[in-house]
Amino acid sequence: MYSMAIMENIIFDPKILSGKPIIKGTRISVDFILELLGSGMSAEEVTQEYPQLKKADIIAALQYAAQSINREEVVLVP
Repeated sequence: MYSMAIMENIIFDPKILSGKPIIKGTRISVDFILELLGSGMSAEEVTQEYPQLKKADIIAALQYAAQSINREEVVLVP
């Protein structure tokens, strides 16, 4: 289960982007935010480019990604 802080900002709606995790009240997906940050944009630049996003949304997206990766199970095949 994801933390309440994350779930306050991130929702899943099958009617929006086929149920991908999005920032509540927007059509902006978590993976899109991660792509922006990965391309070198700062959180401040992202919120300036997308004023509907707040710093808390960026942090929630990063926390969601971290918790998702932390839940992955790696199976080593000899």
